[in-house]
Amino acid sequence: MSAALNKEDVLIEALPYIQQFERTTFVIKYGGAAMEDDGLKQMVAQDVTLLRKIGIDIVVVHGGGKEITALSKQLDLKTRFVDGQRYTDEETRDVVQMVLAGLVNKDMVRRINIHGGNAIGVSGIDAKLLLARRFKAKDLGFVGEITEVNATFLRSMLNDGFLPVIAPLGVDDDGTVYNINADIAAAEIAKALSARKLIYLTDVEGIQVGKILVKCLSEYDAENLIREKTINGGMIPKVESALDALKSGVGKVHIIDGRKPHALLLEIFTTEGVGTEIVHANNVI
Repeated sequence: MSAALNKEDVLIEALPYIQQFERTTFVIKYGGAAMEDDGLKQMVAQDVTLLRKIGIDIVVVHGGGKEITALSKQLDLKTRFVDGQRYTDEETRDVVQMVLAGLVNKDMVRRINIHGGNAIGVSGIDAKLLLARRFKAKDLGFVGEITEVNATFLRSMLNDGFLPVIAPLGVDDDGTVYNINADIAAAEIAKALSARKLIYLTDVEGIQVGKILVKCLSEYDAENLIREKTINGGMIPKVESALDALKSGVGKVHIIDGRKPHALLLEIFTTEGVGTEIVHANNVI
């Protein structure tokens, strides 16, 4: 009886969120351990399918860094990083394209479709979804920065009932292909779609201050934590892309631990949540 009541409580708690988010758009950046553990892969596929079935438009953008490194090693290609970012020469770019647009993308599409999610796998090359140019800040080879997102193409897929799963590759007008950081790609897509939520699945609980998880941060507080170096390392570009997305009209950004079973559903449909949400300054409770 107790278990049944607990399940009933969960459904009742979720109902107002389901009503609130129906016909809105969520962009989910899928990465980290959730892409490596078979059980977690299945849970993410179930979660995004459930979100789609209750009327939320879902776009998934995935990474694949570990898979790229593994295949490069098999092909005896040297992996090089510059300030923590992968340097992409021509040979590595071919590996990136094979892994992201092929193996990783189609595996996720397959898993979602097992559950009836109607997923469709595309890369940023298709229909010039992610128009890009060579990264300017430093020499990273064929690493690109996004100049335009083909939102019309994305919306047409969403309107036709598809769940796009996007490999973060970009292309310029001359057909040159670029490797795109998945966090940044997700943020740019969320901006182009004016998404209600941008959600990062990571390997950390969220943003912590003194080992305490911060449940909710305003843009202003997040900027201060970066300046104070409380937010540091690989979390900086993630949070900076989150702040850029908020300034461009995205409703909220969530950073959650993809290692937790059904973290997506717990973050979205419970009051407590399981990670950190970064919100517009006037939305902090």
